[in-house]
Amino acid sequence: MRRRKHIPTLTITPEQHAVLQHAPNVYLVGLMGAGKSTVGRILAQTLQRNFIDSDDEIIARTGTTIATIFEYEGEAGFREREARVIAELTLQTNMVLATGGGAALRPDNRAHLSERGWVVYLSTTPERLVQRTRHDRSRPLLQTGDPLATLRQLYDIRHPLYQSIADFEVITGAGQVSHVAQQIINALLEHIQQNQQNQSTSNTERPS
Repeated sequence: MRRRKHIPTLTITPEQHAVLQHAPNVYLVGLMGAGKSTVGRILAQTLQRNFIDSDDEIIARTGTTIATIFEYEGEAGFREREARVIAELTLQTNMVLATGGGAALRPDNRAHLSERGWVVYLSTTPERLVQRTRHDRSRPLLQTGDPLATLRQLYDIRHPLYQSIADFEVITGAGQVSHVAQQIINALLEHIQQNQQNQSTSNTERPS
């Protein structure tokens, strides 16, 4: 029997918990292997929200693997399925969503993510990513003779797109994932509190 992996929960104060009740959906973007699913599960457990991985959702809906979808429908077919899933999932509430590495390529995906939640970019180098993904055969784009060159090319294209929609950017791969998740929680708390202050100021300035 396969043992379920333990998912740590970050320690937050009762005051922080009260603030985080007002948190928007959290959407994680970044290249494959950046840790979106691992960090996302920690965030979801800490926030007491649902966690969804868009790639896993596509697999569940189609009953097959991402590699098989690429084989029979090509990348274009997969991106169409991905866009439909993201459009639907971002209409839900109380969730943490880990997106696929190529989700930011489509303008409609970027719009849905940036307009319907708080976007976090998990940023790391291609050199780190190639070490994390070198034994993973489930990633069709990396089944090449030179995965590092592929990751560098993907990074050059996608890095500006991730940054264009990110509300917060955090470096991953250099330490424990729980530390990354804690940085995100801290930034989210600051984001919510700033919004509350802005709203309070706006209400105060309105003429009676």
